[in-house]
Amino acid sequence: MSARRAPRRAVDGVLLLDKPRGISSQTAVTRVKTLFNAAKAGHTGTLDPMATGLLPIALGEATKFSSMLLEAGKTYLATVRLGQTTTTGDLEGEVTGTWPVAVDLPAIEAVLARFRGEIVQTPPMYSALKHAGRPLYEYAREGTEIERAPRRVTIGALTLEQYEASELRIVVACSKGTYIRVLAEDIGRALGCGACLSALRRTQVGRFDIEEAIGLPALAELPENVRETLLLPADAMVSGLPVVEMDGAETRRILSGQSVEVEGGEPGEGLLRLYGPGRAFLGIGARAQGGRIEPRRLVATKPVNG
Repeated sequence: MSARRAPRRAVDGVLLLDKPRGISSQTAVTRVKTLFNAAKAGHTGTLDPMATGLLPIALGEATKFSSMLLEAGKTYLATVRLGQTTTTGDLEGEVTGTWPVAVDLPAIEAVLARFRGEIVQTPPMYSALKHAGRPLYEYAREGTEIERAPRRVTIGALTLEQYEASELRIVVACSKGTYIRVLAEDIGRALGCGACLSALRRTQVGRFDIEEAIGLPALAELPENVRETLLLPADAMVSGLPVVEMDGAETRRILSGQSVEVEGGEPGEGLLRLYGPGRAFLGIGARAQGGRIEPRRLVATKPVNG
């Protein structure tokens, strides 16, 4: 008989993973969840299988705040291959065309300048966006084209790091919803030679940086007690929000779903980080009309005394 697996544990926190190439974001989450034997886990923004780099993974109570990182800006190091287009916009797809490449640095810099700031992108068919309940990539694999509405995204920074052998290495800092594959294709189209994405590495998500991340092989080699020291607390997901500290009575009201009148935070409406006695993280709230704070998303906590 096979050994019975230990029951899943309540593990809370955020792991900064350096996702390897060749696996999906969900596969990466499953492997991390298994290594921690955690009851609950989720990622904070998909990376394509061909992409590597920073994938914050939320465990336990931290999953309640994953959406905050979905909204965060991201930074990528991308390699764009000029003179070639594919069905998917990257090297995972079939080649649809090749063209000679005869562009110089001034032409490249001029084209990159056109894509800085707010731009319009049309989401690719090979994406997880849904139409009639099905992801677009399923239609694409069937050869069906679905009309997609263009969307506005912001490219905060776009710099050329290297141009060699018909490949551009660029650094892209962008808003949520930006497709780097589409950006690569649009750059190639603007240069008149076509292009596709040949490599992609995510280096920043919000305030998190790839330098803080660990790869799967290194994570697997660590003893369990050491592995858990890598976890950031759940409130790391919302570290950019203003802080409001509450006493015991205010904490009990918030945890029971009631609003409270508390000094602190920033004026006007907006999300806030809420802390109880002993700097215990309670979750996030919002300052409502009249200055009162209402609970929005709370962590599971023990009863508060005092």
